[in-house]
Amino acid sequence: MKKIAVISAILENPSVCQNKFNEEVSKFKGIIKGRMGIPFEEGIAVISITVVGEINEINSLTGKLGNIECVQVKTAISKKEVE
Repeated sequence: MKKIAVISAILENPSVCQNKFNEEVSKFKGIIKGRMGIPFEEGIAVISITVVGEINEINSLTGKLGNIECVQVKTAISKKEVE
């Protein structure tokens, strides 16, 4: 069953990691329902991605994003399952 999740990411140096971040996110476009990004003048960007998918898909995306240099990631996953 699928679950709804929010993946929060902080890019500590967007000029270095943003291209790789966007490349990984685009590979999961099938489960992404929304994305919001806020750039800060301090050289930091905060990105929130809402997804609906199987647990393994959500964890895979989170893991790939977390392995990118300068990226910090946390994920909140709903307990309720959706169709």
